[in-house]
Amino acid sequence: MQWVSITTELERKRAHAWIDRAPPGTKIAFRKADTRSLDQNSLMWSRLTELSRQVEWYGQKLSAEDWKDMLTASLRKAVAVPGIDGGFVVLGLHTSTMTKAEMADLLTLMEAFAAERGVVFSDQAQAA
Repeated sequence: MQWVSITTELERKRAHAWIDRAPPGTKIAFRKADTRSLDQNSLMWSRLTELSRQVEWYGQKLSAEDWKDMLTASLRKAVAVPGIDGGFVVLGLHTSTMTKAEMADLLTLMEAFAAERGVVFSDQAQAA
């Protein structure tokens, strides 16, 4: 997949040229480019690390990456499909493509989930 930001008239013309050359059956998606901020991304990983240290999930400690997958799947109401060799694969978990609003929703979900389990985020504890 190729992503193109259209910020100039030249880029707009280039996008039109690609569309004109695209063969039938090509899928093209237009999306506002207000993806998550670096601050949101940093806060997300801080929160996920705290969850991985403080919460046991059904008898297991999950990694920050595992928590990201689980919470993102919850937020997006993701679909799980059977894996090729067993287990399940959850689809649609890419936080890198989230908008700022979606990332804010994910952070809110994380904080609510954490509060229900008594997680204390270190940055909040220091501010108190």
